[in-house]
Amino acid sequence: MELRQLSYVEAVARYGGFTRAAERLHVAQSAVSAQIRALEAELGLALFARTTRKVALTPAGELFVARARRVLAELDGARTEIHEITSVVNGRVSLGATAALGPYDLPQALARFRDRFPGIALRLRSGLLTGLLGALDEGELDLVVGPLYADLPARFDALPLVDEQLLLALPLGHPLARAGRLTLGEARDEPFVSLPRGLGLRWILEDAARSAGFAPRVEFEAAGAAGIRELIAAGLGVGLLSRAAAEDAPGPAVAVRHLHPTPVHPPIGVMHSRDRPLSPAAQSCRHHLVEVAGRRPDPSHRTESGPGGGSAGGDAEGGHLP
Repeated sequence: MELRQLSYVEAVARYGGFTRAAERLHVAQSAVSAQIRALEAELGLALFARTTRKVALTPAGELFVARARRVLAELDGARTEIHEITSVVNGRVSLGATAALGPYDLPQALARFRDRFPGIALRLRSGLLTGLLGALDEGELDLVVGPLYADLPARFDALPLVDEQLLLALPLGHPLARAGRLTLGEARDEPFVSLPRGLGLRWILEDAARSAGFAPRVEFEAAGAAGIRELIAAGLGVGLLSRAAAEDAPGPAVAVRHLHPTPVHPPIGVMHSRDRPLSPAAQSCRHHLVEVAGRRPDPSHRTESGPGGGSAGGDAEGGHLP
């Protein structure tokens, strides 16, 4: 069995006939027919039911084509990766990231990128999103990973990486912890723990509470998601946290409940400046970050999140970008 035989079978199945397949493959029809006949003889069964009007896959042919497509897809993927390694052998990528990235494991993604492209030097800067986007404008950074606000300026291109969900976090044993799905209004009389006023998660809390018909009584403020969780675990109030911050991150145990409606949480994504073309190294890094997230890279896509999105994981940013 040869790879070209797999390609010929797949092409005949795709284009519905030997003539069209041969035209697309730029080979003689006789060559396609001969190779498929040889393959069928090797397998001991027919892959195509041939009539004077059409060519159709047999049941065995359908199974074979499905497997052949997987093999050919793996081969194409291997060719792409080899091309990346041979064409992007060196360079430098300066990356910025906000402190809270939900379930996206940036350190692991960068470790895998370094293994994949050992000749590319990586530099990572952490900070607030506004400052990092300013560094993109100045050309100090190539890429930024952080929350994708709805009003992200059009001069930045953005691709989503992961979505996140907001939950109500409560002290263990709290009466509301025994309830099922809650509305935020049911917690209107509770003291809240959140970020300082004007920052991302605080903005989301105030906006969601306003929609529920009340103003939250924030008695304790923390600098980030970890601090919010610690204060809630100590019994000092309730608060909004991302699922990753409440359940996956290390820290004291808290109870969590789903809210209905769920407060809007902006996705985490990767951004770059439209005014500066990405270097081959930066392009490879951007592609890798999206690939690790399980998304299909689409250079023409620009995401939009819900109104006034902020970093629910604790990024110290306002609800809107400047």
